Amino acid sequence: QVQLVESGGGLVQAGGSLRLSCAASGRTASPYAVGWFRQAPGKEREFVATILWSGRTIRYADSVKGRFTISRDNAKNTVFLQMNSLKPEDTAVYYCAADTNTEWRTRTTENEYDYWGQGTQVTVSS
Repeated sequence: QVQLVESGGGLVQAGGSLRLSCAASGRTASPYAVGWFRQAPGKEREFVATILWSGRTIRYADSVKGRFTISRDNAKNTVFLQMNSLKPEDTAVYYCAADTNTEWRTRTTENEYDYWGQGTQVTVSS
């Protein structure tokens, strides 16, 4: 019911910035909750940030707080992840995920999301 496509990944030097986009389409083109997760080589996928439909309810992982900003444009069915002051340890495949359930709560675990994108690679060189 929801298709997600990430874009905006790439190679950047430490201290640089990237802006990831997650475009949603399908029957529910503007899902209630959207989250970003990442998976580094040899590690489990981890939560990065999440945002509810209003755009005002947001939560971040401690590791990215103050450096990353999540936002959404419901008119364009797109969620963004602005990543500043990037570090080599931010290197990972970044995934966006969506949940159409309208329960008002932040979602920080994988099993709270029903739909996933294919991911976009972010590589930060030192």
